[in-house]
Amino acid sequence: MIPVIALTGHLGAGKTSVLNQLLSRPGTRVGVIINDAGAINVDAGLLTSQVDAAESIAGGCVCCLNDSGPLDELLEKLSAPRLRLDAIIVETSGLADPVNVAQLLRFSRADNVRFGGIVDVLDAVEHERTVDTGGLPPARYAATSLVLVNKMDLLEPAAATATLERITARVRERNALAPVLPIAHAAVAPELVFDVANEQDPEDQLPLAELARASHHRHTPHVHAVTVPCPEPTDPGAVLDLLASPPPGAYRLKGVVPFRLAGGRRARYRVNVVGRTVHFEPPGPSADPSEDGLVAVGMELCAEQATAALRAALSPSTQEPSARSLTRLERQLILSGGPQRGEIS
Repeated sequence: MIPVIALTGHLGAGKTSVLNQLLSRPGTRVGVIINDAGAINVDAGLLTSQVDAAESIAGGCVCCLNDSGPLDELLEKLSAPRLRLDAIIVETSGLADPVNVAQLLRFSRADNVRFGGIVDVLDAVEHERTVDTGGLPPARYAATSLVLVNKMDLLEPAAATATLERITARVRERNALAPVLPIAHAAVAPELVFDVANEQDPEDQLPLAELARASHHRHTPHVHAVTVPCPEPTDPGAVLDLLASPPPGAYRLKGVVPFRLAGGRRARYRVNVVGRTVHFEPPGPSADPSEDGLVAVGMELCAEQATAALRAALSPSTQEPSARSLTRLERQLILSGGPQRGEIS
């Protein structure tokens, strides 16, 4: 399934700049849905030429749609196999409420897509004067998967530190898990948001796209990743415990994991975790069993802790799983759009 990521943020926070930075990574085919509050979709004209497929919802805010039908139609269009997209990004208008956007995407009726999280862009200079002005923290914090505090370069170092601490504390009152990442010039590593398919553009990519990517490239904070293989079936309960409580600093977990089931059966599932969102699906025929395992991705990932946590969860299971573990696995499959049986051998 193709992950659908919502890019939200108040007017002027830098959403379109962040989007262009995400699109500047070579080797990934990204579809974009632009939502502008005006009758003419102005933001669509600001995007660089490397977008592989784009659609727009103009004349209103996506979170104010009477139902998800118009959005679902665009998601169906962009998730068509012929487009071979790796991810779809929905850039909302500055008026959009992340809570409502998350609901629309989580309960989308479009096939072949899954919820990939909410990335909320904040303006470090203006946020405390325009969005979070005091009182109760805004409800938007509760819905976000990743908070990007943009324009940190416009603040003096001492003020930048204090501002980031205040914003982080406010987010934590609503959301204990979402990473709060300070960025400058809207530069964010795409690996935090979606899988990067290749290191370079395919050979048939137009040179114009490569030039566009180069002109929009900025230095991004380094992303850390830890990979632990899982050649033998493991206990589903141990893996579900890991997904419920990821290693410190791990924003994403991904991979294919073989599980031991009752009666000596086995099942493999592709696992994707973004923040608090967990998704399971069959791995597909192209998933090589020799590459089974999990990858943890994060900005402040402790490699030693992450490796130990993944190894403990993925250790081979020689005993049949408990009824509780199987019930938890079945519940997760249902939440992911199942029930699904994976590949039983």
